[in-house]
Formats: sequence, C-alpha cells, structure tokens
Amino acid sequence: MENTHHGESPSPDTPAPQQKNGKTDEHTIALTKARLAIDQVGGQIVELGKTRAQWVHEVGRIKKADNSPIFVPERETALLGKLNRLNAGVLPESSLQAIYREIISCSFFLEGGLTIAYLGPKGTWSHQAALKQFGKSCELIPCQSFKDVFDMVDRGKAQYGVVPIENSSEGSVTAVMDLFVTSGLKICAQINLNIRNSLMAAIPREHIRILYSHPQVLGQTRDWILRRYPNAELVETSSTTKASILAKENAAMGAASLGCPLAAELFGLNILEEDVQDQACNTTRFAVIGRQDTRPSGRDRTSLLIRIQHKPGTLAEVIDCFQRHGINLIRIESRPSKAINWEYVFHIDAVGHALESPLRETLEELEQHCSMLKILGSYADTDVV
Repeated sequence: MENTHHGESPSPDTPAPQQKNGKTDEHTIALTKARLAIDQVGGQIVELGKTRAQWVHEVGRIKKADNSPIFVPERETALLGKLNRLNAGVLPESSLQAIYREIISCSFFLEGGLTIAYLGPKGTWSHQAALKQFGKSCELIPCQSFKDVFDMVDRGKAQYGVVPIENSSEGSVTAVMDLFVTSGLKICAQINLNIRNSLMAAIPREHIRILYSHPQVLGQTRDWILRRYPNAELVETSSTTKASILAKENAAMGAASLGCPLAAELFGLNILEEDVQDQACNTTRFAVIGRQDTRPSGRDRTSLLIRIQHKPGTLAEVIDCFQRHGINLIRIESRPSKAINWEYVFHIDAVGHALESPLRETLEELEQHCSMLKILGSYADTDVV
C-alpha cells in the first residue's frame, strides 16, 4: 500500500481534480489537497485510538487486580479540564466534551463495562443525563421509580444510578432526598443538565385540549401554559416519556405532551414548539449514586445529612460552626425525619471536600451538635455544559 503522508498518491476515495477549458481548477486542487490532509489525520486518529485502547486494557487489568472502580470521577474531571486548556478555544467546548465523552464511554467498555440505572423509560431527562455522563457504550437500565434505582445499585445489579436531586426553578426532588436518609449509597458525581422542554403532539396545536407531563415539568412551564393553553386539562404522569406515549394514544381527544424532545423522535410526535420552560436557564442537577468515595478534584461540593439535638439554639450553633471556619453553604433544607413526629433532618451542601481543610475540621466539630451526621458524598462541582 502506497504511503500518502507526503501526498504522493491520492486516496482512491478522493475524486481526481476536474478540468475546465483544458485547465485544472486551482480551487479544486486546493480542495483535493485539504481533503487528503483530513483523510490522513483521520487515519492518524484511528491509529492513536487503537494505541489508546491498548493502554486502556492495561489500566483495566491493573484496576481489576486491586479491585479499583472503573469510573473515577475526579480523574475524569481533571482530564476534561486539561483537554479544554489544550484546546484553547479552537473547538467548541461542548463539542470537544461530547467527542471525548464517547471516548471515555468506550474506555469503560474496554475495562469491563458499566451498568447504569436511571428513572425510565427511554426518552426521559434522566435518560439524557445518564447518556451525557456515561455515553452510549455503557448499559443503561430504565427503572420504574427512584427507589428502584437505589435498589438496583444497592443490590449490585448496577454499579451506578442517576437520579435528579434539584431543579433551578422547582427546587429539590424531595422523593430522592428522602431516600438518602436510609440508604448507604454515596453521591459520586453530579450532572448539570440544561432542561429545554418542548410541546409535542400528533395533532395541530389549535386542537390541543389536554397536556400530559411529569409534575416537575408542569411546574417548570406553569406560566407558559397559562399564556398559551389556559383552558387545557393538565394531567400528571410518572415520566415525560409516559406523557408522550399518552399524547400519541389520545391524539383524537386533543392530547399533547411537554418534555424532552427526544421523546418526539421515539414515539412519532411532532415538535410544535421548543424551549417552553418559563426560565431560559432551567437546569436540573442529577446525582450519580454508587458505593465509592471520591478523591478531591480541586473544586468540590460536599452533601451532608444532619439531625440536630432538640435544644434551643442548636441550629444556630451548626450554622455558626460553618461560618467560623469560612465555609460557604450552597444549600440548606429541612425534611421530616419520618421516624419521630415533628423531628427534622437537614440536607446541607457545602463548598469543599470532606477530606480537606477547612471542611474536615468543620465536620469534626459539627459532630458535637448533631445526633446524626452523614456525609452523602464529596464530588466535583461541575458547571453546566
């Protein structure tokens, strides 16, 4: 096979330069040359990919020998950050990360594979979040409830689960937060997903009489619904995918759905309007749950669950403890303990990693004021991409 690295011989797939009036078009020559260069770079990428796969196999062998996890979120965060710096803004950051996400996903497969549980069925925002974090080379298993996601991971049927924990406009997903009280699973990583809901139907928009969707989405689109369909019947569903299925089945009754546009493709609906959420920057934060503790990444968040003693001023002492150590609290929220009437647990998100100062010392001091202090996880505080 002839070497084309110096352009001696064109690729058989590359068309020969065309001639116009007996002369070779200079633009066609330049285009052919550029395409040859791209073909050569493509070949180099494949060769580098094969070399990378060999090293990934070696990493997998070493991890298996010492029972180390395949998914190492802090390593992944550092790698993507390094790639962004090397890129220096030449490629769109979101495109670069999407490309490398599939490379990392392939690495998971080569190291032995990962199984990920999420709230299904396919086409939900949880499905989108799982794809964003783990790519298409991992096995994604849809579950019927948040508890099922926790159970799948707890019983070892999946290595990780993906669950929503907070929306920028609707607040915490309380059903998920309550599961952390009794679960031994940890938050290993977070996924920030920009939620862009669509109006989908198999009928013209003027025929719409019923709107199906998940309660969170109905809340995120409340003002839009009042403006566009004030008289529509609103029906809550277990998922946005279920909403799309019902919109298809009940089209003759004037049914439509609100949710992830992927569902339109999956269930044969038309997207009648995009970005129907009330807030332009509507973001849901998802947690990756598993059994492992995550090492510091340099920019971390720690989620805590505390139960305070029934004494006057105890909550003030807890807040003062964070303040004295200079710890910024991102979120604090109370939930019924469900063990004793009128007893509450507090979900707290703090800046920092539990293994590093000053948060480490803060947590040691907090134990004096809390009847329960549970670290749900320390993980990289990633941005929306």
